[in-house]
Amino acid sequence: MMIAPWVRLTLETARLAAEAGEVVALRLALMARGGRAAETEARRMVTEKIEAAAEAARAGNGLRAVKGYRRRVRANARRLRKG
Repeated sequence: MMIAPWVRLTLETARLAAEAGEVVALRLALMARGGRAAETEARRMVTEKIEAAAEAARAGNGLRAVKGYRRRVRANARRLRKG
C-alpha cells in the first residue's frame, strides 16, 4: 500500500518534533551545568543551524528537507546521550 506524500511528510515531521524535543532537553541540561562543554555545545548548535538550513534549502522538497533535519537531530541525540 502506498502512503500519500502528504501523510509521509506529516509523519516525518511529527517524528522530527519528538526527536528534537529530546535534543532540546539534553542540551538544556548540559548548558545548565555550564562550563566549557556548555560553551562548546552553544557554538556547535549555532553552526549546525546554519549548515542545516543551507542543506534544507538544497533538498529540493519538504520531505527531503525533513529527513535531513532528522538525520542531524538523531546524531545530536546520540552524541548528547553519551555525554
